[in-house]
Amino acid sequence: MAIQKPSIPKGCRDFGQKEMARRNYLFDTIRSVFRAYGYRQIETPAMENLSTLLGKYGEEGDKLLFRIQNSGEKAALPPEKGLRYDLTVPFARYVVQHQNEISFPFKRFQIQPVWRADRPQKGRYREFCQCDVDVIGSSSQVNELELVQMVEAVFGKLGIRVGIHINNRKVLTGFAEIAGAPDKVVDITVAIDKLDKVGLDKVKEEMAEKGLSEGGIAVIGQILSLEGSFRQKVDAMKGLFQGGSASGICSETGLKGLEELEELFGLMEAARVKAPVQLDLSLARGLNYYTGAIFEVKALDWEIGSICGGGRYDNLTGIFGLPGLSGVGISFGADRIYDVLTGLELFPASLESTTQLLFAVMGPQELRYVLPLAADLRSRGVSVEIYPEPAKLRKQFEYAEKHAIPFISINGSTEMEAGTVNLKNLQSGEQQAFPANDTDALLQFLSF
Repeated sequence: MAIQKPSIPKGCRDFGQKEMARRNYLFDTIRSVFRAYGYRQIETPAMENLSTLLGKYGEEGDKLLFRIQNSGEKAALPPEKGLRYDLTVPFARYVVQHQNEISFPFKRFQIQPVWRADRPQKGRYREFCQCDVDVIGSSSQVNELELVQMVEAVFGKLGIRVGIHINNRKVLTGFAEIAGAPDKVVDITVAIDKLDKVGLDKVKEEMAEKGLSEGGIAVIGQILSLEGSFRQKVDAMKGLFQGGSASGICSETGLKGLEELEELFGLMEAARVKAPVQLDLSLARGLNYYTGAIFEVKALDWEIGSICGGGRYDNLTGIFGLPGLSGVGISFGADRIYDVLTGLELFPASLESTTQLLFAVMGPQELRYVLPLAADLRSRGVSVEIYPEPAKLRKQFEYAEKHAIPFISINGSTEMEAGTVNLKNLQSGEQQAFPANDTDALLQFLSF
C-alpha cells in the first residue's frame, strides 16, 4: 500500500495544545461576559435539514452552504441536509421546536463551529467557530444596548481596541424607496455591503447591473458620501427621507429606522458606553433576515475585516410557523479574534503551560515515593505532572522548559530517607526542601 501524505481540506485547521489553551482562554472570556448578562448556553446539531437553511441567507449565502450527500437507498436523490452556515437560523428553528419548554424573553448563547463553502484566504475559513448571543421574544432596544455593552466588555477584557459600527435595516429600505427601487432592497444591500472592499464606483456599477436607474444610483451615492457626527448624519437623512432627495420620494420606513437609531444611541449615552460607536450608513450586512439595527465590529490596530456582527430580526421564527417573535443577536468571530490576539501578542504568557510542578523520576523507588505527594497536591488544586520513566535529569529539565513548567521536584535516596520533598523554582533558581507531609508549606512555595 502506498504511503498517503497526511493533509486536511483547505480552509480548515488543526489546533495543537498551545492553540487550544489560547482558544479556551478566548471562549472562557466571552462565556463569562455572556453569563454576566443572564444568557445561558445551548447547542444545536452540526447538520440541519436543507429546508431549514435554504432561503435564509440570500442568494449568495445559499451558494456557500455545504450540502451533505445522501447515502444508502437515497444516494441518487438530491441532498436533503447541510452543514449549518451560522448559529442564528438553527437557533430560530430550536425556539419554534421547543417553544413549549422555554419562557420568553429567551436569552441564549452558543459557542460552536459553522461551515461555509467559501474561497479560503487570510481571515476567512471554511470551518470556523462562532460565539453567538441572542435574545428572542422582546422588541425592546435595551437588548441592543446590552449587545453593545457585551462587545465593549469582551474586547475590554481581551485588550483589543475596537470600533463599533451601527446602522438600521429600515434605513437601508429607505435608501431603496427614495431611489425609486423598493423592489431591489436586497440587490442594493448586497452591493453596499461590498463598499469597503471594492469602493463606491464598483458598488454603483453593480447596482446598475441590477437594473437601478441612474437617478436612483445617484441618490444612494449621495447617502453613502454623507460625513459628520451622528446628529449631522441623522438630520441629513431625515431631510432626504422627507422628500429632499433628487427623486422627491418620501420614506416612512426610513424615518422609522432613524427613530430607532436615535433611541439606541440615546440609551448608549445614558449607559455611558465608552467604546467608539459610530453610525455607518454604508453598513449593510447582506443577510436577508435582518429588519432593524445591524452591528459590525472591527479591530482598530489589526487589519482583518469584521470580527463581530449581528442585528435585529423581527420574524425569523415565522418561517418555521411561529410569527411575531422579534429577536436580536450578535456573533463574535472567534477565529478572527484569535488571529488579532496573536498578531498583537495579547495572549497571557501564563497560557503556555497548565502544569505548575513536574516531579522528576530517578528510579522505580523514587517514583513510588512521589506518587502520593503528587496525588495530595492535585487534591489541593495544583496541576502536577510526573515524568513517566527514569531518564537523565537533563532530559527531564528540557521537558519542563519546553512545556513552560515553572517548578520541578527532584527526589533521591537522601530525600526518601529524610521524608522530605525538594522543590526548585526554575525561573528564580530558588530551591528548598520541605517535610513531605507539610502540604501547606509546599503550596506556599508554589505560590498557591
